[in-house]
Amino acid sequence: MPKITAAKVIVTSPGRNFVTLKIETDEGVYGLGDATLNGRELAVAAYLNDHVVPCLIGRDAHRIEDVWQFLYRGAYWRRGPVTMSAIAAVDTALWDIKGKLAGLPVYQLLGGACREGCMVYGHANGKTIEETIDNALHYQELGYKAIRLQSGVPGLNSTYGVSKDRYFYEPADADLPTENVWSTSKYMRSVPPLFDAARDALGWDVHLLHDVHHRLTPIEAGRLGRDLEPYRLFWMEDATPAEGQANFRLIRQHTTTPLAVGEIFNSIWDAKQLIEEQLIDYIRATVVHAGGISHLRKLASFADLYNVRTGCHGATDLSPVCMAAALHFGLSTTNFGIQEYMRHTEETDAVFPHHYRFADGLMHPGDAPGLGVDIDEELAAKYEYKRAYLPVNRLEDGTMFHW
Repeated sequence: MPKITAAKVIVTSPGRNFVTLKIETDEGVYGLGDATLNGRELAVAAYLNDHVVPCLIGRDAHRIEDVWQFLYRGAYWRRGPVTMSAIAAVDTALWDIKGKLAGLPVYQLLGGACREGCMVYGHANGKTIEETIDNALHYQELGYKAIRLQSGVPGLNSTYGVSKDRYFYEPADADLPTENVWSTSKYMRSVPPLFDAARDALGWDVHLLHDVHHRLTPIEAGRLGRDLEPYRLFWMEDATPAEGQANFRLIRQHTTTPLAVGEIFNSIWDAKQLIEEQLIDYIRATVVHAGGISHLRKLASFADLYNVRTGCHGATDLSPVCMAAALHFGLSTTNFGIQEYMRHTEETDAVFPHHYRFADGLMHPGDAPGLGVDIDEELAAKYEYKRAYLPVNRLEDGTMFHW
């Protein structure tokens, strides 16, 4: 029985902030878990240090499900992004330990591979449609089989998904929240021409995706989905805020464009109605924010009953530890759909050396025991935490809106 002897929280900022939990055992084996909550990182770090780590010491590291239930039920105050991100870090680290002790990659412990690799999508963006298409063509040349397209909106100074750097998009961009201005009418006029140009330039053998980022009402989303039907999108993401799951009924009544949602979900309960009523096609909850590998497996199994596939969030606010976990999960999940993949900076990759790899539009977690990712603590210590907020959004008349 490998006993947990120590656990520490490592906060580092090699280009952006990451929170990592390292759990050590009396057998000399340690595991890593991602606990990053973009814009609220220190809240999770404090939750781990003050309330979780003291409860782990002396526990059997093999009892992953029991530890999960202890942290979930034992807190009394269930769910929420801080709690579930902390639980996810513990859960992921314990799977890492179990894999290392077994001498197997985590995906083998989860039932083995269901496919040769996980199809991933890249992010093509630009201030204009022409810039976005040029970027998308580059991704196509790199072998991506799926590409998300985001373009600037004429008349707006900034637009979600359009980065300053061609390849690295980091929305948490300021010490205090940046305030952006939004116009739904201008946005909705700009999207169909983008995908019309994309099909002309990229052809029909590449999957195209788009993120609305929760900014439309259900009826507006239904109209946009209908307008995009001729271009056969792989999905339209986060069409409307999903706290009201029944909102997606109205969208379904008006469009056959596939719908994806859930990157900010932290529990199976956030998606229960969406899945049961088949109101979505892809569930985007991810390892770090939805309670770890253990809980995400339950969510995927539930979704499989209703023909809903996974499409896990994979932006740069997920550390390489989480990316590795997501790939082990995706490789072993029968109803895997696609995995978002935003490349990390060289500084981040140096802090988190890893075995996962990309080739021909697919990613594989590698066959190293455990997750196949490590942390260089000495290097990590050189990158001090830097407060960084996600932006906020206002309508043109100054009204606070969804970002």
